[in-house]
Amino acid sequence: MNNGIDPRGPRFGAAITSVVLAIVLVTGSGWLALAQTVVFAIGAVSLRHGPYGLIYRTLVAPRLAPPAELEAPEPPRFAQLVGMIFTVIATIGYLSGAPLIGMIFTGFALFAAFLNAAFGFCLGCRTYLIIRRLAPR
Repeated sequence: MNNGIDPRGPRFGAAITSVVLAIVLVTGSGWLALAQTVVFAIGAVSLRHGPYGLIYRTLVAPRLAPPAELEAPEPPRFAQLVGMIFTVIATIGYLSGAPLIGMIFTGFALFAAFLNAAFGFCLGCRTYLIIRRLAPR
């Protein structure tokens, strides 16, 4: 697979995302939620240009052995899109004076990011694969 990605990159990004979303949850910062939304949006369009992916490729990956195998970029991009949707709703909640909505949707996004960061289980990626299997051909 010539367009495959290092699967450790999205997991690294999920770790940073988990920290950012935990801070959003504790502080109720709609502006930080918005910043994370932008990060998700960039990743949904291109993992290569996502800020956390850039950090991984420039600072972390050169210090590691090459990955044993590569993965398709489509499932992690879909996961970024789902994260973006959740953080858009969270941002709207926080910035419009409905912090409970912000907290709920930040919590959903944090749960998914933490699953990936801690256990290597990408909920958005799995959802993408299920949708692909169920889609008519």
